Amino acid sequence: MHIAIPDDYQDCVRGLDCFSKLDAHEARIFNDTVKGTDALAERFADADAIVLTRERTRIDAALLDRLPKLRLISQTGKLAGHVDVAACTARGVLVAEGSGAGSATAELSWALALASRRHLVDEANRMRQGLWQGHVGQQLGGQRLGVWSYGRIGRQVAAYGRVFGMKVWVWGREASTDAARADGFEVAPSREAFFAESDVISLHVRLTADTHGLITADDLARMKRTALLVNTSRAELVAKGALEQALRAGRPGFAAVDVYEQEPVMARDHPLLALPNVLCTPHIGYVEKDNYERYFGIAFDNINEFAEGRLVDVVNPEALEASRRRA
Repeated sequence: MHIAIPDDYQDCVRGLDCFSKLDAHEARIFNDTVKGTDALAERFADADAIVLTRERTRIDAALLDRLPKLRLISQTGKLAGHVDVAACTARGVLVAEGSGAGSATAELSWALALASRRHLVDEANRMRQGLWQGHVGQQLGGQRLGVWSYGRIGRQVAAYGRVFGMKVWVWGREASTDAARADGFEVAPSREAFFAESDVISLHVRLTADTHGLITADDLARMKRTALLVNTSRAELVAKGALEQALRAGRPGFAAVDVYEQEPVMARDHPLLALPNVLCTPHIGYVEKDNYERYFGIAFDNINEFAEGRLVDVVNPEALEASRRRA
């Protein structure tokens, strides 16, 4: 099979142990991101299967119409609205996905909270410039940590907060808060209190049509002037433009952000990069070797199962019969 692997920014996929699973196939790796139907159609013209790195590339009906050879999309991780599954089903293209433990993202969330509170990047850069101490940091111990959504990643962040001596509480849907209570965590009495009284808020909500714009300007305006918002989940969870405006207004006083509405961010004119009270990283929450071995390992297993006619665990099982007829 001809396999296309786009968006390998670090040119690291071929160096993974699991890459050997594709030895029986012809894999072509692209280290950049291109946009637009024409550019993507040219790139994927010979592909029988595409391995998507999260949602870096969008697959829609217009593109699928230009890819008559395509039979499988093997997604690393879960889908996040970037693949038109209905259009794939209508064309007999199977869509498979996988999952990870979330540990890498949870660790980065905590690293961002620590780095922001202690002005770590600024202090390291000052020292390289021949300067000495320039900020007074603030410890996390004793502060109130708010975790929105107690799922796979949120529960790990909540546990970190507990170990660091923070007063942890959780907000989210009923199933999420019930699970948090069962593990001995407090649940915020209200959404308003969650934003108004938390010193650090970490977002771990999955992006769906229902959660798009979930965090509003009013929510942010309730936060303390000393508070920190950490977002390693999805930028679109926050209403468009609301975070920049809130940070300029001073509520919250700080943000640490790993995700953006349009990625990759290659220009220094992104509005958040201009704010001194924001720590920005280039969506590296899940970019970690062990995580990649799991994500890509599952994606490559799906390809081999498909090639051997054994793939049945797909997002669109109704397309299985059409896929077999195309084989």
